[in-house]
Amino acid sequence: MIRIVGLLILLCSVGVQAAEFPAISAQRGGFSSEKLSRLPELLEAYVAENRIPGAVLLVLKDGRVLLDEAVGYQDREAGVPMQRDTIFRIASQTKAIISVAIMMLQEEGKLLISDPVGKYLPEFENSTVAVADGEGGYDVIAAERPITLRDLLTHTAGIGYGGGPAADRWRAAGIQGWYFAHFDEPIRETVRRMASLPMDAQPGSGFVYGYSTDILGAVIEVVSGRPLDAFLQTRLFAPLDMRDTQFYLPESERARLAVVYGADENGALTRTPEGSSMYGQGGYVEGPRVSFSGGAGLLSTARDYGRFLLMLANGGALDGERILSPNTVALMTADHLNGMAFRPGAGFGLGFSVTLDIGAAGVPGNPGEFGWGGAYHTVYFVDPADGLVFVYMTQVLPATGLDDARKLRAMLYGAQK
Repeated sequence: MIRIVGLLILLCSVGVQAAEFPAISAQRGGFSSEKLSRLPELLEAYVAENRIPGAVLLVLKDGRVLLDEAVGYQDREAGVPMQRDTIFRIASQTKAIISVAIMMLQEEGKLLISDPVGKYLPEFENSTVAVADGEGGYDVIAAERPITLRDLLTHTAGIGYGGGPAADRWRAAGIQGWYFAHFDEPIRETVRRMASLPMDAQPGSGFVYGYSTDILGAVIEVVSGRPLDAFLQTRLFAPLDMRDTQFYLPESERARLAVVYGADENGALTRTPEGSSMYGQGGYVEGPRVSFSGGAGLLSTARDYGRFLLMLANGGALDGERILSPNTVALMTADHLNGMAFRPGAGFGLGFSVTLDIGAAGVPGNPGEFGWGGAYHTVYFVDPADGLVFVYMTQVLPATGLDDARKLRAMLYGAQK
């Protein structure tokens, strides 16, 4: 079994990662070193059992490295070991980044999240909704009110992923599923076509997960006057030194992109087909490179995403760079669902879920924790009460039946003294 990096809690050695995030020992961080060592051991066991190909786990305590582990393989068949700087498809973890960008524009007076989307994207001024007729069909009616930017941020706009009552019309329009890397049109044009289709529910009627953040990406382009990739690079990635976060890879970086794995009919891990689809390497290297999906399009590393989350954990600043005000971060991490059905013990803020009641949630943590994940089985959370930032990266799609991330959480909190 390949174990790339020894426990920083035991070694506290100076490496590239440790130089950027100073290390903290388990003892000083309030953890048992013996119990913490069980987390990478669990991942090694999952690799040995052919349940995951490999993974990177980064845990920060008060901005210092508690765990920084690379386990298993980036490319199992080629024998390429997982590295701490391996690049992953982060899919829906893109959403938090886009949400931060929207809030930056609000702080600059460029927009208000209470604004109707149609103020910036005129095609959304008169949205429609598909209502099932009980006989296998549906009726199309007018939306009861305009969709707002806040609706998009909280996924209460009634916009799914093209699988609602009017799935046939979304399919005919070529818009179903969250993957756009193979599209040869800008996201602004894709969003323009979305607006002409019936939505899944009335705005503000409930939590409906879907294209909302892709639409926000188009709003950012219109309001800023810049392509989404350029805006993010200049305003977020460069200031936060997120050096490996981008929509598409240079050819020279192709070898750093982790391979996607799935499961065969027996549940065994299997390499997904190569190509330009969501499963292969090609779309992020050889694709058209013109569609910037704000909902699921970014690539990143555990290190980069850890820096992004640490900025939020710090109230909007990192290494002297102020991205958001503490008040804005507080607004983003508050529950905005107002009792709408969601997960037990949780609400949803402006870009991520928020823990409200750990008893109802049934998992260890603290109220005020916020986090989310991505389709390739990447997971993150920030726990302000305990000063924890947790980033777990692997590439398994679908990840049906995998409980590794939940076990890592339980073991992390169980290691506290």
